[in-house]
Amino acid sequence: MTIALRLPRDAASVSVTRQILGAELDVLGVERQIRDDIQLMLTEACSNVIRHATETDEYTVSAELIGERCVITVVDTGNGFDPEAIADKNGSMLTEHGRGLQIMRALADDCRFFTRPRQGAVVCLEKALRFTNGAAGQMLSSH
Repeated sequence: MTIALRLPRDAASVSVTRQILGAELDVLGVERQIRDDIQLMLTEACSNVIRHATETDEYTVSAELIGERCVITVVDTGNGFDPEAIADKNGSMLTEHGRGLQIMRALADDCRFFTRPRQGAVVCLEKALRFTNGAAGQMLSSH
């Protein structure tokens, strides 16, 4: 199951995207803590696009359920960034701007950042899903 959205680079799009994905995860019966983590990771990734991808008018978000994992991909067409340049060797923040990356890294089971020269950035976040007993998502993930 995949949800894909092309969104305007506007602060309102972050809330809409968060609500759409949250509602889908709720319908599937994803445990609340996991759902909250996924929504916060998504919010941070989208907020970074709004704040930093100055050369883009829109961005795309996709969320795919693969087995018992949620894979979120956020793609913009800005200048990209170097995630390693945002934190020093000890992982401490050099600027306030790196906090969103640290939140994503802390909540995701797998977190990858790619920069495509003159084409923007790709953020890929993965999180293992846990479902409430008898949830629809359990049945879908087993197929």
